[in-house]
Amino acid sequence: MIGDGNMQNKKRSLTGDRPTGKLHIGHYFGSLQSRVKMQEDENLERFIMIADVQALTDNFNNPQKVRDNVYQVLIDYLSVGIDPEKTTIFLQSMVPELAELTVYYSNLVTIARLERNPTVKTEIAQKKDVFGESVTYGFLGYPVSQAADITAFEGELVPVGEDQLPLLEQCREIVRKFNSIYGETLKEPKAVLSSNKRIKGLDGNDKMGKSLGNAIYLSDSEEEITKKVMGALTDPSRIRKDDLGNPDVCMVAYYHELFSEDEVKTIFEECRAGKRGCVACKRQLAENIIKKLQPIREKRKYYEARPELLEEILKNGTKKAQEIAKETMSKVKESMKLNYFNK
Repeated sequence: MIGDGNMQNKKRSLTGDRPTGKLHIGHYFGSLQSRVKMQEDENLERFIMIADVQALTDNFNNPQKVRDNVYQVLIDYLSVGIDPEKTTIFLQSMVPELAELTVYYSNLVTIARLERNPTVKTEIAQKKDVFGESVTYGFLGYPVSQAADITAFEGELVPVGEDQLPLLEQCREIVRKFNSIYGETLKEPKAVLSSNKRIKGLDGNDKMGKSLGNAIYLSDSEEEITKKVMGALTDPSRIRKDDLGNPDVCMVAYYHELFSEDEVKTIFEECRAGKRGCVACKRQLAENIIKKLQPIREKRKYYEARPELLEEILKNGTKKAQEIAKETMSKVKESMKLNYFNK
């Protein structure tokens, strides 16, 4: 129950993903593993948001894509071990208080401040094919929406990577300004800096993504994994099998560090000595990735065959999120003198 004493003594954490595609191994090593581990903390109440509204900020012309991927992301969550009994999974668009809070917060931040946000600037530059030279209000203002998401659930702990710190700082600024105008109402969130690094793509790109065609998905079949690994970037200076290799510039070696921990020392030594061919090295990597992802794929099959269970999980989580957001909105409206009909 939301209102019991134990829950009130717990801190809350909020994370989430945009449903623009299935999740890949970059998500797995970057955030999913740590979210599963966080479930062991009995002093933490965990929330994961499927951010469909935020996904629409740069997919507004393709709502079916967003809708279809809501359940794909949910299946990925469940398949890696996120337990809906321990972690509340909810749908952003079904919590109307988030949109209302976004409107109130938009009065507290200037356009110039949003344009200075380094994370926003970087993402706008990456999406010129979507926006051209003039970005939409919705995309420019998504840090305000994120502030609403975090504060609606009184999220005190927000796990982020370094590239997301400017967004959290924007949220903290909004909270401080709100509290200075309307009184101490909102909790200022703290960043929990993730130690997980961003996983590079198969082509060596610093970012792994669907649009870049360089990702291995948690749902990929054995054949798909093998085909992708066989096409991965290797040491470009290595022409023949017995040429001396350099693991530091080889993406196959990079992934061996993630999936072949017990063998990686031998793999690197053989590569540097010219005793390991790239084809054999890729095949070994593919086998290890397949083995690692096999339990996840099996769980995926289980949930894919049970759409009613998926809907029940999402409905239950969203209902809990709605109740908490209503409590926060009640406090906000009272502070802002908008509680007209309350006695």
